[in-house]
Amino acid sequence: MTTEIHPCVPFLAAALAAPLLKGRLRQAALLAAPCLALLLLVRLSGGARWTFEILGNDLILLRLDSLSMIFCVIFVIMAFLGNLYGIEAPPGQQAASQIYVAGSLGVVLAGDLVTLFLGWEIMAVSSTFLIWGRRNKKALRAGFRYLLAHIFGGGLLFVGVLLQRQAGSVLFESITLDFPGMLILTAFALNAAVPPLGAWLPDAYPEATVPGAVFLSAFTTKTAVYALARGFAGTDVLVWAGAAMTLYGVVFAVLENDIRRLLAYHIISQVGYMVCGIGLGTSLSVNGASAHAFCHILYKGLLFMAAGAVIHVTGRSKLTELGALAPIMPLTTIFYIVGAFSISSVPLFSGFVSKAIVVSASTLRSGGLELVLTTASMGTFLSIGLKLLFAVFFKKPSGEAISLKRREPPRHMLLAMGLASIMCVSIGVWPAPLYRILPYPLAYHPYTRDHVIGTLQLLLWTGFGFMVLIKKLEGKSTITLDTDWLYRRGAPRLIRGVAAGYTAVAASAERTLLATGRNVSTLWSNPLHVWRALSIPYDDERRFRPLLIVHMVWILSVFLAAALVFWQFL
Repeated sequence: MTTEIHPCVPFLAAALAAPLLKGRLRQAALLAAPCLALLLLVRLSGGARWTFEILGNDLILLRLDSLSMIFCVIFVIMAFLGNLYGIEAPPGQQAASQIYVAGSLGVVLAGDLVTLFLGWEIMAVSSTFLIWGRRNKKALRAGFRYLLAHIFGGGLLFVGVLLQRQAGSVLFESITLDFPGMLILTAFALNAAVPPLGAWLPDAYPEATVPGAVFLSAFTTKTAVYALARGFAGTDVLVWAGAAMTLYGVVFAVLENDIRRLLAYHIISQVGYMVCGIGLGTSLSVNGASAHAFCHILYKGLLFMAAGAVIHVTGRSKLTELGALAPIMPLTTIFYIVGAFSISSVPLFSGFVSKAIVVSASTLRSGGLELVLTTASMGTFLSIGLKLLFAVFFKKPSGEAISLKRREPPRHMLLAMGLASIMCVSIGVWPAPLYRILPYPLAYHPYTRDHVIGTLQLLLWTGFGFMVLIKKLEGKSTITLDTDWLYRRGAPRLIRGVAAGYTAVAASAERTLLATGRNVSTLWSNPLHVWRALSIPYDDERRFRPLLIVHMVWILSVFLAAALVFWQFL
């Protein structure tokens, strides 16, 4: 038995301590957990592999290599930022978030599919409480739908793992696309929010608590990205699925009015770059997917922090209800701009040095793929870097003005956003440390003349288009129809229709069975009713003669049937 400690243990300890400790002690435990986990990862950085034999199966609870290391590092960093941001959250929410992080680390460090499944389900259950923690009707319903979606995905994964076990080993390595592999791939794709399996994400994330949404934005989809990179790198179907995700998320984000729902759609779009890179399967593209996951967790967490700060201060989340917040919340505005420029791949920000690797890898596949990814990047800048920024922080409110003096969110929220902003800019200015921890050796230089000039041209033309179409792109108080409406609206009607049909069929069957029972009982007691049913006339004065004949035929038939049965079995 190894004496090393699994990096998820500090988070489980913090989850246990959160309801038991109070005040500064609880806050210290929450901030200490990711620091201890990072120290454990550094201690294991030379590579580690823990194997346990349980019921004749070799389970690998920890397998640390270059691919799992980069995801573990960013998960721990984001856990620290999320804990700092939500340091004053209720203890139950803090405990749920720590279990959620522990489950994510369990998935990333799992060396077999059984251990992965356990971490997968821990994530699904614990993250649901980050949605329910808002304690309103919409959050309750959204959390329930979220849980059902992930139970379905977990069921697919469970069946796939069982079939994989019967076929051979459950080691979590490259998985073939046979029937069990297809089930596992579908489960991973659901958590990665690949359309049409990803409507749960923009349905649930906007209803979560303010700190809960920050955690949700970082872990579920990125553990799925890791799982796809580990098991399905080079799978062709992921190339165009990822490309479709980039456009799908952008289109819906441009139409959206709720700030966190808009950001949620951009999670789908940005994860599309990662899925596409994994599908390409080259060392360059997998490096790009890993680097982009690292940067995405930081800037998407920053964007959700800024959106949460707006909701915390104003109590509003609709573009049509917000505006002119820059003078009221100047620091939040600056932090949001850093996140928006990072996701938009503006030079000197983190997204520029990570997304470029995936786009460069796509040129080796086909020109059409590069065009799709570049177009999606323009849409990202249009919706997050321009539309949301302008509507929330600079536009004059179209409705009731927000009558607030200068007011920022609490200091711990500002500090978390400030640290995330520093990291986004640092990676953008100096990407070498990030490139060194990627799964494969990388010699890539993002700041070439052609790349910088080409990116700036795209951004400038997108800005010009926004100025021309600014009236068309303003938020509208409408409801965006996505595939989640199939089960949010269609499923209840289908259930009611099926229930009504079942009730009618059951009632009809009940009437038929009762009538048949009465007829059989009547015929058994008096076979003459057959005669009457056939309307065969008989003489009332001689009614006993046909009655006797019918009874004799009836008895002979029964004896004949009994004889045939006995002859068949003897």
